[in-house]
Amino acid sequence: MVDLKTSFAGLEIKNPIIVGASNLVNSVDNLKLMEESGAAAIVYKSLFEEQIQLERLELDENLNEYRERNAEMISLFPDIEHAGPSEHLMNLRLAKESVSIPVIASLNCVFTETWIDYARQLQDTGIDALELNFFAIPKDFKFDGRDIVSQQLEIFKAVKNAVKIPISIKFSPFYANILNVIKQFDNEGADSVVVFNRFLQPDIDIENEIHINSFQVSTPGESLLAMRYAGMLYRNIKASISCNGGIHSGKDIIKMILAGADSVQVVSTLYKNKISYIKTLLSEITAWMEARKYKSLNDFKGKLSQAKVNNPFIYKRAQYIDILQKSSEIFKKYPLR
Repeated sequence: MVDLKTSFAGLEIKNPIIVGASNLVNSVDNLKLMEESGAAAIVYKSLFEEQIQLERLELDENLNEYRERNAEMISLFPDIEHAGPSEHLMNLRLAKESVSIPVIASLNCVFTETWIDYARQLQDTGIDALELNFFAIPKDFKFDGRDIVSQQLEIFKAVKNAVKIPISIKFSPFYANILNVIKQFDNEGADSVVVFNRFLQPDIDIENEIHINSFQVSTPGESLLAMRYAGMLYRNIKASISCNGGIHSGKDIIKMILAGADSVQVVSTLYKNKISYIKTLLSEITAWMEARKYKSLNDFKGKLSQAKVNNPFIYKRAQYIDILQKSSEIFKKYPLR
C-alpha cells in the first residue's frame, strides 16, 4: 500500500490533490463529493474586493435611480447598505462545517487595509489556511515593476502579522524574475507558494465587434510552465510548492512531483470529467507508484528537479536550443507536405 501523504502550507494532507478555487464549491453536495472522491483539501472560491465594490455601486445606483423625480419624491426605498463580504463569509463557514478535510480561503484585494480586514474575517470562519491571490493588471505605464513586488511584500507581511493561520501565496508568472520574487516571499515566511494562478482573459466577438466573456478551461500542455518552475524551486525555498494550471491527469500530477512539487491544484479537469474523477487521478498515481515500487511520494519527489538532474541546463534556455538543433525531428512529426 503506497503512502500518498504530503504537505501544503504546513498542513499535512492525505494526498497531493487539492481542489483549486472555483465555483464548484457553491454547492454543499459538491464539497462533500470532493471529500468522498478523495480530495486532500479544498480551496474555496476567491473573495474579490473589486467584486464587492462593484456590487455596492450597482446597489447604490438602483436605490437612487428614481430619487427626486418630482418635488414630493425623495426616495422610493429605505436606506440600505451593501452587506460586503458577509454572504461569502457565511458560505465559507458552511463549507468548513460540511467537510473534515482542510478548507483554504482565497483572497484578492485592492487596498492594504482591506487585505488585513478581510483576512481576519476569513480566519474567523475557522478555515485551515489562507491563500493570497496576487494578480494585478498593470494600469499605469509609469508604474515600476519593483514597486509592484514591494507593495505585495508589504501586504503579505501585514496580513501575516494580522492572522495566525498558515499563508500561501498564489503567484502570476508575469514577473521579470519570478524566482527572485518567490524567494523574497519565502524569506519573509510564506508557508506555501502556488505556481501559477490562471485568470480569464477578455475576448472579442468579431462578428458583432464587441467584447465578450468567455469561459475557457485549461489544456494539459499549460502545466509545463508550472512544472518548469517547480523543478527550479525545489530545494531552493523552505515553503511547500503547489502546481496549478493545466493539470488534467494522474500523469500530469506525477510529472509535477518528479519536478519537485508537494501538491497540485485541479479545477478544469473536474469541470470536464466531473468531481468524482479525483478517484481516477488517485488510482493512476497509485498504480504508477506500485509498478515502480515507490512507497511514498518522497521516494520520487524532486527526482527530476534542477537540483538532481545531471544536465544543469534542462530547465533553462538550452532546452530551447536543443529543440532547434533537432528540428528535423519536428518535421518528421509534422511534415510540411
